[in-house]
Amino acid sequence: MKRVFSVENRMLVERYRQVLEDAGIPCQLRNEFLGGGAGELPVNEVWPEIWVADEDEDRARALLAAQQAREADPGPDWTCPRCKETLGGQFDVCWNCGMLRPGE
Repeated sequence: MKRVFSVENRMLVERYRQVLEDAGIPCQLRNEFLGGGAGELPVNEVWPEIWVADEDEDRARALLAAQQAREADPGPDWTCPRCKETLGGQFDVCWNCGMLRPGE
């Protein structure tokens, strides 16, 4: 197993875990409830972490890097090819039918 992401913000970790799982990469979330240990333990040692199988590491890192780049510049709105819902550029999954954005 390899750690591919860790940050203090648990909601961001959950978001990125979902990005990986939507792409078919199984993940483990570790240190999910260690935040209360901050002060007794080094702060960055209690941050939630995403871990993936060794063989998924490169793909997971590439997906996370692409996601971070997209969040910095989400691009134009897109239309779901399945249900024709218009979605903001920051969304990768159609909220209406669950289809991944084309090209993801």
